[in-house]
Amino acid sequence: MGKALLKRAGLLVGTLLLVSVLAFAAFSVIPGDPTTSVLGAEATREEIAAFRAQHGLDLPVWQRYWSWLAAFVTGDFGRSFKFDMPVSELVATRAQVTLVMAALSFALIVAISLPLGLISARRRGGVVDRLVTVLAQVTMSVPNFIMGIGLMFLFALVLKWFRPEYVPLEDGLGAHLRFMVFPALAVALPKSAMTVKLLRGSILGELGQDYIRTAYSKGNSQSSALRRHVLRNAMIPVVTFLAMAVGDIMAGSIVVEQVFTIPGLGRLLITEIGHRDYPVVQAIVVLLAAVVVGCNFLADLLYRVMDPRIDGK
Repeated sequence: MGKALLKRAGLLVGTLLLVSVLAFAAFSVIPGDPTTSVLGAEATREEIAAFRAQHGLDLPVWQRYWSWLAAFVTGDFGRSFKFDMPVSELVATRAQVTLVMAALSFALIVAISLPLGLISARRRGGVVDRLVTVLAQVTMSVPNFIMGIGLMFLFALVLKWFRPEYVPLEDGLGAHLRFMVFPALAVALPKSAMTVKLLRGSILGELGQDYIRTAYSKGNSQSSALRRHVLRNAMIPVVTFLAMAVGDIMAGSIVVEQVFTIPGLGRLLITEIGHRDYPVVQAIVVLLAAVVVGCNFLADLLYRVMDPRIDGK
């Protein structure tokens, strides 16, 4: 197991290094000049030259990349062109908002999908099972931004359960969470539908195994067999899927933050791409990639812990 995990860790590092190269290269060649966005079209040649020299934009791409990478691994993400402040401080402030939404989204996925998946499997072919299946299929087909717009229209404009206006944490934890639960729900519902279908199929697959028939022959009821035998094995793919879903939640928040005007990492990323604020954009892209790759690594680790039979594969 140790050798396999070392290989996965090496793949993780290599993936992040490749992402950093692609992110730096992409934002170095796309049209647009950050000096124009920051200084304006009326800036003089002297002002432009001084700005480029200050931020190292007059150096070759490869030299700028190595300088940026060496600083990045030490936690120095550079300085924002637009805000003229350390990128690490700017990202940390926005990351708090995105992490709250991601945590709420994950909690909602677990709270919604696990009971529905279990009920649907236990009542296979019944009315409840068919209803859950249809709802899951419909929910998976709706993009995040459409889901967000629909939830905002229903709960904010029709039911008036919250104001369609971001409530910062400084205004109180309760008010902040009451607002954040709706964008979190927009992110969570599609993933919840996927988890329901995965859990249902996994449970039904386990119920057809020989060891379950043996459990029934020993007098175990369906509930007892589910609790003692089925759930442990059926949850293996679900747990690994949920671990990988954390990365998707962070990535999916980009669109939802735009819909709900939430000042998180996603909205900052979209805004700073338009302003050609490359240090901010590169830092967010690499950090989001680190979350996704890290979650995949965690999923692989969990899978090996829960199912030792694949150790060494």
